[in-house]
Amino acid sequence: MAKYFDVHPDNPQPRAITQVVDLVRGGGLIAYPTDSCFALGSQLGDTNGLARIREIRQLDDRHHFTLVCASFAQLAQFVHVGNSVFRAVKAATPGQYTFVLPATREVPRRLQHPKKKTVGVRIPAHAVAQALLAELGEPLVSSTLLLPGEEEPMTQGWEIKERLDHVVDAVIDSGDCGTEPTTVVDLSGPEPEIIRRGAGDPSRFE
Repeated sequence: MAKYFDVHPDNPQPRAITQVVDLVRGGGLIAYPTDSCFALGSQLGDTNGLARIREIRQLDDRHHFTLVCASFAQLAQFVHVGNSVFRAVKAATPGQYTFVLPATREVPRRLQHPKKKTVGVRIPAHAVAQALLAELGEPLVSSTLLLPGEEEPMTQGWEIKERLDHVVDAVIDSGDCGTEPTTVVDLSGPEPEIIRRGAGDPSRFE
């Protein structure tokens, strides 16, 4: 049964954040809010957490998982950010974008695209997500909380708790955080490629 944490959207209670992060460090899978919509998250080295996300969302091995990072400095540890894309990524973070970039050696192979050796990264502009990342001290391996066969992610914490009670370990609810996933931009090639149009304005990459 999932633990339910009702936290303040702007000033999340430190005790609740610590409890959630302790669950993550212990192998827990969480549903948490971001500045676009809810996401599923687990610890970077947690192979079981990754398998659980795949199972819940019915994902294949070509799915790009996202490393949700606290800062640009942290993001740059996990992906190669060349001079040509540095300014574009820096200007769009934190925000409602996910960038697909070549992975560094810090990224476990199972998180990388099997052929391209890329991974998704993002920096959310959301106080609760940022509090979780600050306490954890490393990125959360994440995927949009979009269930198979559904067109929109769930937006209500209580509904997530009700429907995913036996497949996640915690639900963090800070109120409505929107239904639109991030805009996904592949910056691993010679030209930016918009993979998914979402909450972030894609025009700056077109």
